[in-house]
Amino acid sequence: MLLLAAAGLVAFVLLLYMVSPLISPKPLALPGAHVVVTGGSSGIGKCVAIECFKQGAFITLVARNEDKLLQAKKEIEKHSINDKQVVLCISVDVSQDYNQVENVIKQAQEKLGPVDMLVNCAGTSLSGKFEELEVSAFEKLMSINYLGSVYPSRAVITTMKERRVGRIVFVSSQAGQLGLFGFTAYSSSKFAIRGLAEALQMEVKPYNVYVTVAYPPDTDTPGLAKENKTKPLETRLISETTSICKPEQVAKQIVKDAIQGNFNSSIGSDGYMLSSLTCGMAPVTSITEGLQQVVTMGLFRIIALFYLGSFDNIVRRCMVKKAKPETVDKTA
Repeated sequence: MLLLAAAGLVAFVLLLYMVSPLISPKPLALPGAHVVVTGGSSGIGKCVAIECFKQGAFITLVARNEDKLLQAKKEIEKHSINDKQVVLCISVDVSQDYNQVENVIKQAQEKLGPVDMLVNCAGTSLSGKFEELEVSAFEKLMSINYLGSVYPSRAVITTMKERRVGRIVFVSSQAGQLGLFGFTAYSSSKFAIRGLAEALQMEVKPYNVYVTVAYPPDTDTPGLAKENKTKPLETRLISETTSICKPEQVAKQIVKDAIQGNFNSSIGSDGYMLSSLTCGMAPVTSITEGLQQVVTMGLFRIIALFYLGSFDNIVRRCMVKKAKPETVDKTA
């Protein structure tokens, strides 16, 4: 009886693997495609642009700093695979004025054709205890991290729907899957991206447009170096429980998942576990992906409880450590 049940399960899984490609989106061909990357002058954004350029895409880099844009352009052009490829640079703040963002996207499309893939990498981070962060910090992060993804996406979506083809990538963070000490402002802005992406995917899927949300861990970028200067001790210790990824590794995974039309893009075993744990009502690209989430959910929840317990212990230890000098002062 057990053998029969096991055989039936194996047959069911094999059937799912066979059926999966039939319901999965057709991969996007990057050779000759027009890829727009916001936040493309450094970090993950620049590496995404390089990865797409290596595969034959035409690139529009969008960022605020013109000098950094031109430097990134030179680096990207070294990876061309034919002499027809172009890297276009546009200096604009994607979080401030929608009309301005819309205009520069139109300019890019006039030069390089309709946008086939948009990768929203523009973002920033601020950390600190909730009551110690200025209210302006919450406004700033929602503007850059959330509206800075809304505006470019809004500017390209109509053309993508008309052409019945397109990919939109939102770069969130593992802090957009799990709220952590010191990230009340940052996590909120990254969680918002998930809600936007889920709702947008439901709207555009009938038009063969697919949305990908990337959840990279701490990545070795200029942004992380800047963030670490002001991180609370608790946040830093929690962050140190996982390894730091290279931006090239993250970029390759993002591009791969975007091409395939995968909704989730995660890095490493921790990333896979978090994506399974937090899948909720998120779209799935294949039946097998949904089955994997169902099968692994219970085990991953047990593992997650140990992680949460260790994070709570870190916070308590830091609290006790900070309280000791005060106790000494009172007894002196």
